[in-house]
Amino acid sequence: MYDVIVIGARCAGSPTAMLFAQQGYRVLLLEKARFPQDTLSSHYIHQPGVALLNQWGLLDKLIDAGCRPINHQSYEAPGVRLDGFSLPVDGQRTTYAPRRYVLDPILADGAVAAGVEFRQSCAVTDLLFEGDRVVGVRYTTPGGAEATDRARLVVGADGMRSLVARKVGAPNVIEHPRQTCTYYSYWSGVPSHFELYARPGRWIGVIPTNDDLTLLMAYFPQDEFSQTRKDVEPAYLDAFRTTAPELYERMQAGERVEQLYGTGHQENFFRKAYGPGWALVGDAVNHKDSITARGITEAFLQAQTLTEHIGQDLHDDAALEEALEAYEEDLDENHTSFYQAALNVAELKPEGRTEMLQKLVGHQDLIDRYFSTLSGACSIDDFYNTELLTLLDQS
Repeated sequence: MYDVIVIGARCAGSPTAMLFAQQGYRVLLLEKARFPQDTLSSHYIHQPGVALLNQWGLLDKLIDAGCRPINHQSYEAPGVRLDGFSLPVDGQRTTYAPRRYVLDPILADGAVAAGVEFRQSCAVTDLLFEGDRVVGVRYTTPGGAEATDRARLVVGADGMRSLVARKVGAPNVIEHPRQTCTYYSYWSGVPSHFELYARPGRWIGVIPTNDDLTLLMAYFPQDEFSQTRKDVEPAYLDAFRTTAPELYERMQAGERVEQLYGTGHQENFFRKAYGPGWALVGDAVNHKDSITARGITEAFLQAQTLTEHIGQDLHDDAALEEALEAYEEDLDENHTSFYQAALNVAELKPEGRTEMLQKLVGHQDLIDRYFSTLSGACSIDDFYNTELLTLLDQS
């Protein structure tokens, strides 16, 4: 009998397991893959996520793994270019965008170091119920045998297509249609910082990652997915040529070193976050278009929030119910704005923001504060301060 079983050992699951174990609970962490294994990702960790890695004692391990530091961000759209960087969070301003076969094992190792029992190549196939309460899991072992384990709380950190969410019937409480599709690959010989380029109908993301490689992402409207996927490479390269010509020239001097990866299945939803004996974190509870690269950071924040709310109250029925309700309220209060921001950007209509952003040019403090709203270092309310409102009111 475990206190907590966490299903999924990537960006949401391993930190959740680690933090529960640090609170003294007996934790089982199950992962269907065997690390290291890559996965679709935009890689970027915003300042709040970096601050948590540092708090958890894992940031130095990420740096030692050869992840390139990022200290400069630019955004370019027709008629405007901004250069700057987000304000720090807990003293952490430098950011990173690690490959997932680098990051995920670091997180899992952190969980094991905290006392978590970690089992890889274990595919969860079902949940165990007593009445309407989840009391455990059924899974296959690496050798193909069937096993069961029981726990006070089962946490689904098993992604957008969460088995836990499906088995408990967790409904979508917020839902929007898919808006973009994306294709990306890794390039050598393309000097870069964190670069974003936009024009109507296109969005380009440029992110330095491990091994002196650069992640180059192209976003297209969802209604172009069926056509784009038929002939991906020409569409991908044309997106760079027409959206970021200077970057396209840099790419000509570089080399694509991996295949093109992509997806058109970028769902947008919030699910019910908890129920009797279960809770959801990460993409299992809130998935949105990857265009703002918020997934890893929010997975970290949700792991921290869930475990902090529960604290030492896991075995007190009334207190646990109250803690899970508070966790769900926290998701609504602190993550909905980033969800809506992703939807806004994923419309691929930068012209709606151009006039406001043009007025920031020449005001470095406001530019950095704008980038801070995207990272989470500054709230929208704090961004729209007296200085900005005065500037916007000027003709």
